[in-house]
Amino acid sequence: MAAPSVPEPAPVAAAGEWARYWQYAELPDLDLLRARYVRHAFPRHSHEGYVFGTITRGIEDVGLPGGTVHAGPGTVVMINPEVPHTARAGAPEGWVYATLYPSAQVINDIAADTTRLRGTVGFTETSVLDTEASRLIGEVHRAAEEGNALAADSVLRIMVTRLLSRHGSVLPARAPRSAGARDAARARAVLESRMAEPPTLETLAAELGTSPFALLRAFKKQYGMPPHTWLTDARVRRARRMLDAGIPPADAAAEVGFTDQPHLNRHFTRIVGVPPGAYQRERAKTYKTSPDSSA
Repeated sequence: MAAPSVPEPAPVAAAGEWARYWQYAELPDLDLLRARYVRHAFPRHSHEGYVFGTITRGIEDVGLPGGTVHAGPGTVVMINPEVPHTARAGAPEGWVYATLYPSAQVINDIAADTTRLRGTVGFTETSVLDTEASRLIGEVHRAAEEGNALAADSVLRIMVTRLLSRHGSVLPARAPRSAGARDAARARAVLESRMAEPPTLETLAAELGTSPFALLRAFKKQYGMPPHTWLTDARVRRARRMLDAGIPPADAAAEVGFTDQPHLNRHFTRIVGVPPGAYQRERAKTYKTSPDSSA
């Protein structure tokens, strides 16, 4: 198969910033991001799958539940699913990095194939100085951009196995839920079902038979962010799935509860790192070149 042409990364808001967020058709359960950010800051959010990022220039400050990680060249940042985090420049020149977003299934399948870890695996460290793993992340990007599926898949597995063998563990089972945790889970289900027209915190608390402050505290403890922040993140996730399906951004914005497309653009760009239009164009290229495509 001929190597695909590699498009130029799309510029983002500030001068000198650029980003490409895409998916390689041969590895459909892996998203890739290469970017340079200076003024861009990611608000608190989380991912359904894992995050493996490495900085090639500059400094990235990653805010995690345990504190802020100052990641420079050669550092690999590892974030487990659903762990809330932020990111911003840690130096005036910003940061340049390559990031891989594999699904939970990919990581757990690799763990079952190459380690003795069984169950839902995770990483005990959030950042390590590992120049070899850093290089491998870059190699996955390079192989995918060159259309080399065998290399991309192989290097991804080598990289993940390396990190699992050094920093992997089985995530502990959740303890029995307290009343507050149960209220938080019920509140989350309500917000998911009424995303376009969510209730106020007072109304939500009344529906669940608790107080607004108690619900706010329980929700933040359970999910690492208050309900309104979580809802914005959830709206962007759902909008991403709609964009993947080819739904126009304006329609996706209305469906998930943003007031209009600019409202979606603002939050989507802050959380994903690229505007929804650029994101959808890259997805369209992926589907057109997929081996399952009839084109």
